[in-house]
Amino acid sequence: MTLGGARATAGGRGLSTVDALAAALRREILDGARPGGSRLRERELCEAHGIARHSLRAALRALAVEGLVRLEPHRGARVARLGPGDVRSLYELRAALELEAVNLALERHGGRLPATAGAAQRTLARACAGPAPAWSAVTDAHLALHGSLVAAAASPRIADAYATLAGELRLFLVQLRPHYSGASLVREHAALLAAIERDGPAPLREHLRRSAARLTAPGGQDRDERTSRAGDG
Repeated sequence: MTLGGARATAGGRGLSTVDALAAALRREILDGARPGGSRLRERELCEAHGIARHSLRAALRALAVEGLVRLEPHRGARVARLGPGDVRSLYELRAALELEAVNLALERHGGRLPATAGAAQRTLARACAGPAPAWSAVTDAHLALHGSLVAAAASPRIADAYATLAGELRLFLVQLRPHYSGASLVREHAALLAAIERDGPAPLREHLRRSAARLTAPGGQDRDERTSRAGDG
């Protein structure tokens, strides 16, 4: 399949070949079509998408900057994967940024979350609707929901620091996919927003800790997706 119509964007502007290829590969990674650790072979990708090798390499470099691809000297590129140590350190940094952001948000909004958090939750619910939602769309909506909590703090420095985690957060949710159905993800985040308004930032810490624990527990990253879906009823 060539990139063809993928170069079209909203508003009629065209994507460059590099941007279109990066977008296509990003979607494949986030939808799980290219699992973490899998090799991205240049010849195969150039032939599949009908592009030149220099364009592919530029797209891979862009995805490496996002944290979705790892470039290995003399060995090519692989889809990135978070190991247990990566997950733990990501949790620690997320907790530091998100908890302080929520603390500030509640202070600045009279103990409530702003309407943008509820709107982000509804967007997540729409992204998760249906029996087989596109996980790339779920990932974007999930990131936007947590981003809305950070933005509610109205702290540019916290927001800038949090933005640097976007690629790792997307990978994190891709690896969490076997542990969640769309419905369970929506339920958990709806309950989280209500708990934050009732009890303050503490429920957010537990939410982040529990998610990280699912991937750092023995065998946590290899759990079969069917088990999770069956358990959600």
